[in-house]
Amino acid sequence: MPYQSVFRPDLFKGQTIIVTGGGSGIGRCTAHELAALGANVAIVGRTMEKLVEVQREIEEDGGQAMSHACDIRDETMVVGAVDAVLARYGRIDGLVNNAGGQFRAPLKAISTKGFEAVVRNNLTGGFIFMREVYNRWMEANGGAIVNIIADIWHGWPEFGHSAAARGGMLTLTETAACEWSASGVRVNAVAPGGIVSSGFDTYTPEMQKKLHDFTERVPLQRFGTEAEISAAIAYLLSPAAAYITGSCLRVDGGTPNARTTWKLEPHSRSVPFEGFHRVKLPEVMKRKASA
Repeated sequence: MPYQSVFRPDLFKGQTIIVTGGGSGIGRCTAHELAALGANVAIVGRTMEKLVEVQREIEEDGGQAMSHACDIRDETMVVGAVDAVLARYGRIDGLVNNAGGQFRAPLKAISTKGFEAVVRNNLTGGFIFMREVYNRWMEANGGAIVNIIADIWHGWPEFGHSAAARGGMLTLTETAACEWSASGVRVNAVAPGGIVSSGFDTYTPEMQKKLHDFTERVPLQRFGTEAEISAAIAYLLSPAAAYITGSCLRVDGGTPNARTTWKLEPHSRSVPFEGFHRVKLPEVMKRKASA
């Protein structure tokens, strides 16, 4: 069974789209969907083995992909990655700035070095990739960029370093949307809420236990799926979003809208979109399902 996208199969035919952090989770799912829609996908990440496995999956499904090992925080490596994509496909029509990561810690315990490392991972690296893709191709040829941030509204306790970086990425998105508009480049962001992905398995046992209580505070009363994020990304990259730039699309089940003055009602009326045929459920969710 192929990827069950809601978009037409040839939507991105002939286009080349880079997906950073494409070796797992949301990046892996997005790479699959874009390839299923006809794009030549360049999967970028730090671990070549994971990238090659995703490339193998895509090619097995009939899509086109290339892999390139790159640490987005390293300017020289980013330049090399962009040049490698141009050498292979001759164009870059889209960039999905998905790579990132953080660790859990209260502000008082975060060292300056740790804070700067998370900011470089979630903001500086994304900026470097945006700048190099723009300067090397999009300034002269146009394109679309989608930056992945997070549910940072009203603050993010115990992840203040990442919240600061993601907030910076949001304003960077808005700024680039203005500065680069004359080149025919659109820049938008997607802000995922609680999404079931492989990242759950990297959480501490304490955090994994808290996952079971998370959906009680979500108006739609569930986690989101990787395919629901990928669909948002595909939309913003598509011609249907031609008049959208400098915007942020929240995919979060309405979580920031919940208020202490309103008691959420338990329900199961929100049906997840499960378009990814190769989805890998994290172990913590498998244990929950079998409990």
